[in-house]
Parts: sequence; C-alpha cells; structure tokens
Amino acid sequence: MQKGLILIIEDEADSRLLLSKVVESEGFAVKAVETSKQAFKILKEQEVDIILSDVNLADVNGLQLIEKFKEINPEAEVIMLTAFGSVKDGVQAIKAGAYDYLIKGDDNNRLIPMLQRAIEKVGLQKRLKNLEQQVGNQYTFDEIIGKSQEIQYAIHMAKQVAATSATVLLLGDTGTGKEVFARAIHNASSRASRSFVAINCSAFSKELLESELFGHKAGSFTGATGDKKGLFEEAHEGTIFLDEIGEMPLDLQAKLLRVLETNTFIKVGDTKTTQVDVRIIAATNRRLAKASSQQFRSDLYYRLSVFEINLPPLRERREDIPLLAESFLHYFARNTQKKIVGMTDTFLEYLSRFTWKGNIRELRNVIERAVILSQGPLLDENVLPFEVKYGPSTEDVVLESNQLDIAFVERVHIQRVMRIAGGNKAKAARLLNIGVSTLYRKLVEYNLQESDA
Repeated sequence: MQKGLILIIEDEADSRLLLSKVVESEGFAVKAVETSKQAFKILKEQEVDIILSDVNLADVNGLQLIEKFKEINPEAEVIMLTAFGSVKDGVQAIKAGAYDYLIKGDDNNRLIPMLQRAIEKVGLQKRLKNLEQQVGNQYTFDEIIGKSQEIQYAIHMAKQVAATSATVLLLGDTGTGKEVFARAIHNASSRASRSFVAINCSAFSKELLESELFGHKAGSFTGATGDKKGLFEEAHEGTIFLDEIGEMPLDLQAKLLRVLETNTFIKVGDTKTTQVDVRIIAATNRRLAKASSQQFRSDLYYRLSVFEINLPPLRERREDIPLLAESFLHYFARNTQKKIVGMTDTFLEYLSRFTWKGNIRELRNVIERAVILSQGPLLDENVLPFEVKYGPSTEDVVLESNQLDIAFVERVHIQRVMRIAGGNKAKAARLLNIGVSTLYRKLVEYNLQESDA
C-alpha cells in the first residue's frame, strides 16, 4: 500500500534516479522532474503530499519556490536538499516555510524517517481540514432545508445580520431549528474562527447557571475547590447562544443586562470585573414582549431584541416537509447502512397533514424510527407511529367556543377518517365501527363529499 505521493525536483539525473529508487523502496509513490516548470504542472494536476527539492536548481533557486508551492498546495510539506555544509540554506528554507532540510550525500539515513514524519503531519492536516469542512457544512445557511416563503425570509434576515455584531433574538416554537440558525449566523460572521458556545438556560438551577455562565472563584461556595472560567470567558471574541432565555431567573437577567451594556461581569465570589468581547444570540419559544416584569425584564428584552428573527413552525411551511423528510431519510439510511431510496405517496401524505407540535425535531425522530423499522426500499405508512397516522391534522378546523356541539365534532371526525381511508367508504365505516349505510346517511346529513376527505 502506497503511503503518499512524493514529488522530487532534482536537475542532476543520477541524483534524481537514486532518490527515486530509495523513496519508492519504502512504499511511497514518486514523481521525479528536472525543472520547476515541470513541478508546477504536476502540482496543479495531482495531489502531492511531500515536495523534495534541491535548493540549487538550474532554472531557479529552490528557496524561492517554497511559498509558491504552498500557494498551490497548502497541505503539502516541503523538504529542501542543500549542498554539503550549507547550513545557511537550510535555515533560510525553514524560515520560508519548509518542513526541514537535508544535506545531500550526508543525511541519507535521515531521509526516510523525515519523510515518514512529514507524511504523518500531512495526514493530520488533511483530517483536520476534512473535519472543519464537515462541521462548517453542517451549520451554514446552505444546509437549512426549505423553499417555503416563510423559511426563506428567515434565512434572508439571518444572512443580513450575520455580517454585523448585533445581538440577535430567535423566536420560534420548540424544534424549529433555533440553534441551527444561531450556528449558521456565527459561521457566516467575522467571529467564525472563534468559539461558539451554547447553553440551555432551563437546564440548570439558578446557582449552577450563574456559575456556568460567569464562572467562579475558589471557595465561593461548597464544592468550588478551584477557579473556574465561565462560558462568557470561553466565548471571548466568539459567540454565546443562550437557548430558552425566557427561563433565566430574574437576578441573573440583571447580570446578563450588565454584560450587554458594558461587556463586563463579576464572577461568583469575585470582587473585580472581567471584560469580554462576546456576541450574544438568544432564543425562546415564549413571547417575551408580553411577559410580566416578574417573569422577564423589559429592559433586557429590548437589549436582546435588537434584531428579531421569527422561525416558522412546520405547520406553516408544509411544502418543506417532503424536503426535510428526504434529507433525514438519506442521513439515517447511511448511518444504518440500509438501502432505502424513497417514500411512498401515502407515507408523504400522512407526514404532510400531521400537526408536528415538535416541529423539525419531531419529524426527524419519526423518520429515524421509520428507517429503523423499514424492511424494504421505500418507507411506507406501516412504519409510521399511530399518532402520525391517526392524530390531529393540520387541516382540521380549530374548535372555537361555539363549535363544541357533538354534531360539529362528529362531522370533523368523519372527515378525518374518510381521509385516512382514502375515500373508501367501506374501510371508513369499519374504522368508525358503524355500518356503511349509516356512514352514507351521515355523509348526506353533514353535506360531506369525497372531495372533502
């Protein structure tokens, strides 16, 4: 198995041949050329891992090429071959960005170990780059799925504010993707290379939340055996995402307001202030503007809501349900190594008319369950949970106070069962546990046609 591609640049034919044989004998793939022009052609066409170049080439000084090599292939490592005793050239090579240097004819025993160390470094750099790309791709605006006008408007607003340092308040029901939006805003901002720190404000007691956010000094409370950095310090020059901000206790709201106004706070048990540069993105499923002063400070709300973005619930963007379902299907099929290629029309019909109180998160869970249970190439209604098939539909009429009579409820229920039965009256009658003739009479009584189902 070859370990990587080594590009050798040596204008002396004998040296070039010898180097090639030594390197190839250790399992490396080799491309050997005479001039820098030939080298650049290979670099532009192939992925080279290590460049092994003579300093004194016939057409150019090799030291001048290091920066150009790196421009074409930043992950490749450069090792320079210098004349005997020319330490000065070696030092200059390293300063120019080379991995290391070898003295020709004197360092043959160092060549292979150096190549092996360099190839390990190249491999690590490639893995890190791939990881960064994967993480970045998961949280970009391009990864937010949806073509509905509602979600596209939310994306447009988020893109506009991402380029600024403004505080953002994300409003939306549980499961609408508030953290995904927060991460996408961070990754599209000038702070993208810095930390993104997230915390759910409803998941901690007041004391623990204060310590998590602002840190503490040793001895400030029982169990505080050492100083601790808070999340605001961890997010310095980056972004902190405060999810469920509406659940934050009132006295901690005052500390957060101070951060927004002065960029400073005091750690638990400390006497001096700590200064930070942090962008705050908050999120809530509550209407903070209507909250009482005993629930949420109005002055904090006005500081947080510099730029509000409303994320629509799934019931208001039903045209996006098939797109989201397909994305989750492919993701979980890959993870479970199942060959599932799509969904039946009936399966999609059930998804499209369900209420989805848990929104995207609930849809994701339903698709994951369906993929686990599925035995064929298509997801069908047999792998859907009962509540998705027979639960309340987004098409159901909302019951107002004057619509609670038994006749109205019966009409709505028959409508729903007729839809479930696909308009088949015999099947609908069986589901309703009534006779077909009774069903016909009810359809006439309530003026229901098959098209209503």
